[in-house]
Amino acid sequence: MRPRARSAPTQRHAPGSSGAAAAARTLVIGYGSPIRGDDAIGPLAAERLATGPLPDGVRVVSRHVLTAELAEDLAAVDRVVFLDATVEGEPGEVRVRDLAPDARAVSTMAHFHDPRELLAWCETLYGRTPQAWLVSVAGQSFDYASYRLTPCAAAAVAAMLAEVRRLIASAPPSA
Repeated sequence: MRPRARSAPTQRHAPGSSGAAAAARTLVIGYGSPIRGDDAIGPLAAERLATGPLPDGVRVVSRHVLTAELAEDLAAVDRVVFLDATVEGEPGEVRVRDLAPDARAVSTMAHFHDPRELLAWCETLYGRTPQAWLVSVAGQSFDYASYRLTPCAAAAVAAMLAEVRRLIASAPPSA
């Protein structure tokens, strides 16, 4: 991937196109530090996904960190897919994990949150949570490198996005 300057988080509503889950409200959140090598995979994958085409009802955002303000966004959707890098696994390995609210998943820093913690806030504040997944890619290097992924992480973006598209196309949760 080529380096990009990005001063503000991206947010995009998908253009109209049909799909199996068109009626579902789905939020995709790519997050990670753009200056820490493979940790930028979440925002970079979200930006690539946002170029579409995507089914109606899918919104894609890119963030450096997950903040408490996202709990309101989570309360407004049926499903959420988080995209992030991980240190677990072989470099380039893509994993999909179901997420559930977990108030014990407290983040180590006050300015960002674990996805499960955000889901717990959503449940507490709004009385509901969306169906949620984390799609992660094992990174190889988290050294300083502005929007530059290692070759194995860059190669994993396509597989990561294929998993996201599979989740988006899956049947929406029962009401």
